[in-house]
Amino acid sequence: MSRRAILFPALLAPALLLAAPLGAESLVASRAIPARSVIAPEDLRVAAAAIPGALSDLASVEGMETKVTIYEGRPIRAGDLVPAAIVERNQIVRLRFERGPLLIAADGRALDRGAAGDRIRVMNLASRVIVTGDVSETGDVIVSR
Repeated sequence: MSRRAILFPALLAPALLLAAPLGAESLVASRAIPARSVIAPEDLRVAAAAIPGALSDLASVEGMETKVTIYEGRPIRAGDLVPAAIVERNQIVRLRFERGPLLIAADGRALDRGAAGDRIRVMNLASRVIVTGDVSETGDVIVSR
């Protein structure tokens, strides 16, 4: 085989990658989005191409938080997003322990940041004891033992 015959498929491959099915869309960043930023509709634009690994549903991305900086024009990928944090590190939170009709509540300082459902460490401000609990939708930390 000649050298030209071997190079031709390599030259054709980028053109094949650019060709997208009709109606295929991907979400890309309309500006540089810093890490730990909550995604808003104005941060995104729709590209009329199917980018491998890129998300296409605006509703599933809106309100999520970026794990890394996403630069303008880059695709939005599922691995770059996490649920938005409700509790920030060093924030004063309400600790709640519930068992049957018993409810014990105390103030604590978050030692980690977390979204709803995440387990974080919190220091009880009254006793200085560090406990672990689950972040609730309201931002309280539910201690289970």
